[in-house]
Amino acid sequence: MSESFTTSNTAPKSQTSSATENVPTIRLDGVHKTYDLGEIHVHALRGVSMEIYPGEFVAVMGSSGSGKSTLMNIVGCLDKPTRGHYFLDGKDVSGLTKTDLAKIRSRKIGFVFQQFNLLSRTSALENVELPTIYAGIPIEERERRAEAALKRVGLADRSGHFPSQLSGGQQQRVAIARALVNSPSLLLADEPTGNLDSRTSIEIMDILQQLNAANGLTVVIVTHEPDIAQFAKRALEFRDGKMIKDVLIQRRSIAAEILPTLPTLEDDDDDETIAGALPETGPNGSSTPK
Repeated sequence: MSESFTTSNTAPKSQTSSATENVPTIRLDGVHKTYDLGEIHVHALRGVSMEIYPGEFVAVMGSSGSGKSTLMNIVGCLDKPTRGHYFLDGKDVSGLTKTDLAKIRSRKIGFVFQQFNLLSRTSALENVELPTIYAGIPIEERERRAEAALKRVGLADRSGHFPSQLSGGQQQRVAIARALVNSPSLLLADEPTGNLDSRTSIEIMDILQQLNAANGLTVVIVTHEPDIAQFAKRALEFRDGKMIKDVLIQRRSIAAEILPTLPTLEDDDDDETIAGALPETGPNGSSTPK
């Protein structure tokens, strides 16, 4: 993999905003987040201001406790700022109700998690369909969208498989398909390669880079790995609840160019690894001990 990301002294805002007058997909204005734990007040974010424009690919970095996860919760409309304002596609969503925020999440935002968060007794196709159910999409349209999303991540032939029948990389592809099924304008990925081997991690970054380049999807990932951040176009670094660095990625890594240089596992070896690492499933899809 490539060396750690290198930085530019020029903030990326000028490059983006001078090229276009687009409204930022994400705009934070003096955002604070404080958690009250009895007599203790934890300041998770301390006056963060930032902009991310349509079509950007941004990596958010920082050590544990830096505020990056809190930031993603607010950007993903899973939480609200204590003070300050968050504008999503130009609309201030800081004071919306939980119901309104849920509607925005289902329409505009796709989520990918480190732990995949797939339902174990549900097929890949049915897992991908879940967001369309919450969005009230008709049954016929749900299946069509789910099949199309699985095809986009190269898993059209695995739609009937349960998570226990898929490798870690395949499960993450299903999770990405699920995030794409409602055609969001923003994809948020929290440590999307954290549970994957090196080659599979780059395969996942290849998918994200393709979605960003070919479809113009705005992608924001949280990662603690500099090598993974190198696949983004821009890096934000957090420390103690503040954004301390906002830089363009120089010598960006292109996953499609790296993959051909890496060794591949034989299909048989891969199948044996999957079978040995994951529990068998009974007739009803439940796990059975070996």
